[in-house]
Amino acid sequence: MAILVLGIGNSLMNDDAIGVTAIEALKARYSFPAGVTVVDGGTLGLDLLPMLEGIKKLLIIDAIDMGAAPGDLFRLQGEEVPRAFASKLSVHQMGVQDLLAVAELQGHVPEELVVWGVQPGSIEMEMRLTPTVAAAMMPLLDGVVGELADWGVELQDRDYAIDTDGPWTGST
Repeated sequence: MAILVLGIGNSLMNDDAIGVTAIEALKARYSFPAGVTVVDGGTLGLDLLPMLEGIKKLLIIDAIDMGAAPGDLFRLQGEEVPRAFASKLSVHQMGVQDLLAVAELQGHVPEELVVWGVQPGSIEMEMRLTPTVAAAMMPLLDGVVGELADWGVELQDRDYAIDTDGPWTGST
C-alpha cells in the first residue's frame, strides 16, 4: 500500500516547524516498511504534487491555527481538511490547500486523507518550538504512530531514545 507521511512547515518560524520537526523525530525513532514514504515537505507547496501520484493514504503533520490553546492537538480527515487550511496560518498552508486541489483535478486524490495538527503559540522568526508546543510533540508522535498502526503499518523501533526535553526545544 502506498502511504505518504508529509510534514509541512517552516523551520525558521517557531511553532510553524512542528510538522517538519515531527518528521525528523519519526525518522530518527522508527524504520518504515516498503510502501511508506516519510517526507519533510517544508514549504514546498505545489512542488510536492508528483509525490501524490499513486498514493492511497496521505497523512499530513502541520501547525494549524484553529483558535485553540497553544499545543492543542487536532485530527482532521476528509472534508475537514480543506476547511482547516482555508484559514491560513502562514503562506505554506495555502500551498497545502492548492496542492490538494490540483491533485484532485489531476485524479491523484488519496483514498484516505488525515491531518494531525498542533495549535501554534508563536510563529515568530526563531528556530525552535515554544515550550508549550514542544510539550505536544510526544502526544503528536503517538497519534501519528497510532494512525499508521490503524492503517496496518508496523514500525520498527530504531536504537534511539527521544529526549523528552527534545532537540525541538533548543535545550540540547
